[in-house]
Amino acid sequence: MMAENTPDIIYTKVDEAPELASASLLPIIESFAKAAGVSVGTKDISLAGRIIATFPEVLTEEQRQSDDLAELGKLVKTPEANVIKLPNISASVPQLVEAIEELQSQGYALPDYPYEPANDEEKAIQAKYDTIKGSAVNPVLREGNSDRRAAAAVKKYAQNNPHRMGDWSADSKTRVAAMSGGDFFSNEEAATLDKDATAKIVLDGASGETVLKEGVSYPAGTVVDATYMSAKALDAFLAEEIEKTKQEGVLFSLHMKATMMKVSDPIIFGHAVKEFLKPVFEKYGDEMKAAGVNPNSGLGALLDRVADKPEIKAEIDKVMADRPPMYMVDSGKGITNLHVPSDVIIDASMPALIKAGGKGWGPDDAQHDTNCVIPDNSYAPVYDEAIAFFKENGKMDPATAGTVQNIGLMAQKAEEYGSHPTTFEIPEDGVVKMVLDDGTVLHEHKVEAGDIWRSASARKAPIEDWVNLAIERQKATGYRAIFWLDEARAHDAELIKYVKPILEAKGVADKFEIMAPREATRASLETITKGENTIAITGNVLRDYLTDLFPILELATSAKMLSIVKLMNGGGLFETGAGGSAPKHVDQLMEENHLRWDSLGEFCALGESFKFLADQKDNAKARILGDAVEAATQGVLDNGRSPSRKVGEPDNRDSHYWFARYWAEALAAQGNDADLAAHFAPIAKALAEKESEIVSELAAAQGKPADLGGYYHGDPAKVSSVMRPSATLNSIIG
Repeated sequence: MMAENTPDIIYTKVDEAPELASASLLPIIESFAKAAGVSVGTKDISLAGRIIATFPEVLTEEQRQSDDLAELGKLVKTPEANVIKLPNISASVPQLVEAIEELQSQGYALPDYPYEPANDEEKAIQAKYDTIKGSAVNPVLREGNSDRRAAAAVKKYAQNNPHRMGDWSADSKTRVAAMSGGDFFSNEEAATLDKDATAKIVLDGASGETVLKEGVSYPAGTVVDATYMSAKALDAFLAEEIEKTKQEGVLFSLHMKATMMKVSDPIIFGHAVKEFLKPVFEKYGDEMKAAGVNPNSGLGALLDRVADKPEIKAEIDKVMADRPPMYMVDSGKGITNLHVPSDVIIDASMPALIKAGGKGWGPDDAQHDTNCVIPDNSYAPVYDEAIAFFKENGKMDPATAGTVQNIGLMAQKAEEYGSHPTTFEIPEDGVVKMVLDDGTVLHEHKVEAGDIWRSASARKAPIEDWVNLAIERQKATGYRAIFWLDEARAHDAELIKYVKPILEAKGVADKFEIMAPREATRASLETITKGENTIAITGNVLRDYLTDLFPILELATSAKMLSIVKLMNGGGLFETGAGGSAPKHVDQLMEENHLRWDSLGEFCALGESFKFLADQKDNAKARILGDAVEAATQGVLDNGRSPSRKVGEPDNRDSHYWFARYWAEALAAQGNDADLAAHFAPIAKALAEKESEIVSELAAAQGKPADLGGYYHGDPAKVSSVMRPSATLNSIIG
């Protein structure tokens, strides 16, 4: 059970644009909730907060802070949990190092991140930091499966105000390139355990048996899979695609997820950096290694390390000139696809490219067709089929398109591919074995030094909960419902053994289809192009990918999705959309004091959280607050009060003023609670009467650089000053 003083609703403290927006929005939420007797508290799951909480022994008493992520991890396992989770940084190593350096500059005596630990002390420091990087937050909080969809008001607005889509040409050279063998997809094995088991993972090599991991426990019914990617096959594939890209006259682009897949994908990214600059590494590899170059950290870090070595820089320039032009993150600043592993994240980058008609930005600051390199073939077919569909049919019309909802399997760390602590870069040739406590060899693979071996799992209870959640959703909507499972893939075949009997036992087998991802992609695009709707029922990674792909095509953004996690022990986790574009928003704020982040996802989650609280604690006032949030959200959309992209035009802070005003007006107008109506009537009146003063005060704040006191760890007073610049609004809200 929770402590008695736990707030009714927990609002997470995160990073970048969502956290800046919170500095403006959260005081409004706290003020309105307080009037209904609802308490709102915060828990810090930001990257900086997690770093600080991990190293209390080196900090002063004033600097230390509690491990809020661990506390939230306990809370989400209780029926009382009601958490609004904003998108947080899933840190790549370069981001982690930047955050550490910023905290050090603020007086936090944190140890440096040891790239190559030289002793046991440095190994221990690296191990502690490695618990923070990548998708460290989500597996802890997601003690339930995912129900993601466009809120009705958001979908209606998108259809009435369709965004611009890029034109697709039938002869577009844009394509997806994936490995045809030697990858995770082709080497996968899977098995369902018939009893509780503990496993160890060992490497039998020339130097004897090395224990890679031991004490990995699984309950009966867990689907456990294992696979590996051949480093030689990967390098050969990358070399071939670099050459093909040059011949085709298109951009070279690599699409990975080095944040969530924190072990595997940075390694694959490093292979691409080395292959792209192969002549440089052949000539100067030892010298670069001595200078601290780690290709996994990207081209940007490499260039920094060799900044004082003109002969290496000249060789890099020579090789780059001979390579195909690269897909750019920021062509004006010369930041390429290979600069930072966390800059190009597949679930955001591929939908944006597809939405733009298959075009990516090149070094000449113009758009070009692109070779989209996605080495592993597990989910590359989704993007390949989407591109094929739009080449055949032309761009989608958001005004008439239906919607794809998603029910995602993610509870209890299901399918944490590549970020799981059972992912390894193999140190020497040999055989990797997964051995159960009774001596059974569950999986084994012959591997070579440099190969990437991984295992992931999905437990019985989350799988059954996922299937039942899909049945509920299909019953509630009547939509076409598709399980995205490939019977020819080992892991998926084991899941299908769970899915079919449950559907048959519930008498709903005729309501569902099972298709491999490629076929499901086409079926879903055909369905929504006709203006009809479908539910994609997927595993964890596809949940992540599809809840960006379809919302970006339908709504132009995935930040406006309604994302409900029905926690398995009865609580609720309400997520507010994706934060992939957040860094660019922060840069703009710091340069121009304009924040274009749209808090629509927060509004949607807030309404659901209040309504959940109403059911959870039989709180009628909370339901009224939730209904009024929905009315306010509709008002923001219908009246065009969302943030603009350009400085001098309304931004995030303006949208919060209008949200507060519409929310107060809805509460003042409702007839179910006279006390709430009486409380909010004067607030609504003041917000309306003071409109010109508030809007002018918000406008006056824009146009100048904004001092936040830090990027990862801002100064609360400075952030509040920047994000709450209207004294008039502040005095009304309190």
